[in-house]
Amino acid sequence: MTKARMNIVLVHGAWGDASHWREVIPLLHARGYHVAAVQNPLTGLADDIDRTSRLIAAQDGPTLLVGHSYGGAVITGAGHAPNVVGLVYVAAFAPDEGESLGSIFARQAPPPGAPISSLTRMASSGSIPKHSSKASVTTSATSMRS
Repeated sequence: MTKARMNIVLVHGAWGDASHWREVIPLLHARGYHVAAVQNPLTGLADDIDRTSRLIAAQDGPTLLVGHSYGGAVITGAGHAPNVVGLVYVAAFAPDEGESLGSIFARQAPPPGAPISSLTRMASSGSIPKHSSKASVTTSATSMRS
C-alpha cells in the first residue's frame, strides 16, 4: 500500500497574494509535498473562507492548511473540511470559535498614527464559524490530528 502524498494549502495575509509563498513552494515540492497557494480576493472574511474551502475540496487526500497573518483567520474558518488534517499558523491570527478579527483588534488601541486599514474594515465583516472537533489548532510548525 502506498502512502498518500500530503497536500499543503498556503493562505496569504491581507496585504499580499499567493505569490508571497514563491520561496516556500519549491522547498516543499522538493520534499515531496503537493502544494497549492490560494489567491484570495480579500473582499471579506466569508469570501476568503469560501475561496480557500473550494481549493481544499479540490485536493485529493490529506491536506494541511498553513495561514500567515490574516490567513490564520481564513484557515480557522475553512479548516473543518473532512480532508484537513491540521492547521499551521505562521505569525497569524488564531481566533477562537465565534470570535471576529474585529474583536481581536478591539482588545487594545491601535498604535499612534496607525491608519484605519482595509484589514480592519474587512475583519469586521464576520466572525469565525463554529467548526468540528476534527480540525486541530496549533502554533507549532507541524500539526497532525490523531
